Amino acid sequence: MDALNRLRNHIADVPSRVVLRSAAELTKKMRGKWSRKEILGHLIDSAVNNLKRFTDAQFADGPYPIQPYRQDELVRVNHYQELPLAHLLTLWQSLNTQILYVAEATPAEALAQPVHINTSDVKEYTLGWLIEDYVAHLEHHLKTLL
Repeated sequence: MDALNRLRNHIADVPSRVVLRSAAELTKKMRGKWSRKEILGHLIDSAVNNLKRFTDAQFADGPYPIQPYRQDELVRVNHYQELPLAHLLTLWQSLNTQILYVAEATPAEALAQPVHINTSDVKEYTLGWLIEDYVAHLEHHLKTLL
């Protein structure tokens, strides 16, 4: 899966690129937007939620229901803006390494497991699609973070 190769590269590359940013660049907030540290925190929250999805979907009876999570509230209550950058990078890297381990070990039949996204969209999705979408979401935010 090409997405997993890209994830592996991001795990190795992102921390060394983020630390090149100044403290001011990392904490600057635009009106109604997250700072770079908060974007990193959002990616941590995404990893936590998706790791659970990637494991639980493998033994679901029927389509696995994707539960949304409250992104803005999680960024706020986790206080990512105030936490040390080294801690955030270590946590992000560790969670994504675990996601990589889980995804690489997921058998083909589990990747075909249907997942249900709570939207009006009736399109069929699979666990394999969800993993690829996770990496695409990560890459979307990396454009701003880096």
